[in-house]
Amino acid sequence: MSTLWLPYRQMQTAPPPFQAQRTDGVWITLADGRRLIDGTASWWTACHGYNHPHIRAAVEAQLGAMPHVMLGGLVNAPALTLARRLAVMLPGDLEHVFFSESGSVSVEVAMKMALQYWINRDEPGRRRFLSFSNAYFGDTFAAMSVCDPEEGMHAMFRGALPEQLLLDLPADPRDTAAFEHALTQHATQLAALIVEPLVQAAGGMKFHSPDVLARVVELARSHGLLVIFDEIATGFGRTGTMFACEQAGLVPDIMTLSKALTGGTLPLAATVARAHVYEAFLADDPERALMHGPTYAGNPLGCAAANASLDLFEREPRLEQVAAIEACLTAGLEQLRDCRGVADVRVKGAIGVVELEKQPDLERLRVRFVEEGVWVRPFGKVVYLMPAFTIGTAELDELICAVSTIVAETGR
Repeated sequence: MSTLWLPYRQMQTAPPPFQAQRTDGVWITLADGRRLIDGTASWWTACHGYNHPHIRAAVEAQLGAMPHVMLGGLVNAPALTLARRLAVMLPGDLEHVFFSESGSVSVEVAMKMALQYWINRDEPGRRRFLSFSNAYFGDTFAAMSVCDPEEGMHAMFRGALPEQLLLDLPADPRDTAAFEHALTQHATQLAALIVEPLVQAAGGMKFHSPDVLARVVELARSHGLLVIFDEIATGFGRTGTMFACEQAGLVPDIMTLSKALTGGTLPLAATVARAHVYEAFLADDPERALMHGPTYAGNPLGCAAANASLDLFEREPRLEQVAAIEACLTAGLEQLRDCRGVADVRVKGAIGVVELEKQPDLERLRVRFVEEGVWVRPFGKVVYLMPAFTIGTAELDELICAVSTIVAETGR
């Protein structure tokens, strides 16, 4: 019996996991000596590849000076620097940065901010959230409540979670009219709209256009809702711009960030608010403060890694690399569109998706990818690639070849 309880895994029936021993660049070396090209950048975090020397040096230097200090009554230079840099690089007046340790927690903080924003403004009736079909925001309790309960993993908790308003993303005038009607009915109960801009990642790698995003934000704001963008998966270049919301020319009231924030080195997340949200918490009354404090908030090691990651975005051509990956993925995966068993092929930035008509034997597929010398982790009906931005052409071609080979096998 395993003493290590693994995520998203039925421990009674699943085969033994592969043991990673070392990482370097886009490669994972297993304990048995096999080397795999990583097609997922470790859940989309290692945007600069593994063990980048600049990030490693920053973490080593910070470890020697101060690995951690509480952010309660104390601050540290890496956290102060990172907050300032995020405030400069984020669009609009997203400039008030609250740190936590994980993406799910950053969503919890964003939801808590939105609720208390209305409480502090003497409108406590706004207690619910609006999200969309195929949404996924994490596995903590409030985050689960705004995930898709049917397509996601949390249906068994229905009744225990707060009931939110879940709608379809309006893709045409008819859907838009239905969306606006629902908003009109529920607006006075709603604190905020929460959405993953352009790419609903873990909910099925579903894409929507900047125009659709702009439409839902405009309607939500016309009914007084705050707008929360979850850029945990889409932020830091993944969709082709530093932040997905830039493609729609939008600035949310609150944004959540994590995953690639530290370049896949250490856990860190941020919930960033605009000035009007932050100012709603300023008062002589201490109870109007945001009473939330993760133990490792603003961890100096994590912030040092994140600052080094931002250095790399400034010094190295990451967005150009994403554009090159997009072109390769488009050319390489498009050939699978007419393959038997394939429902759709889509590419956005450094994200390539092959959606199958029915869910395959996922464990068998994952083993087959390892046999092909790559690490690709399909879920549901989706086989996807989200590699490091630094991946070479030869390695990317190998990933595309492996996907093509195994998708063709699956359709037979």
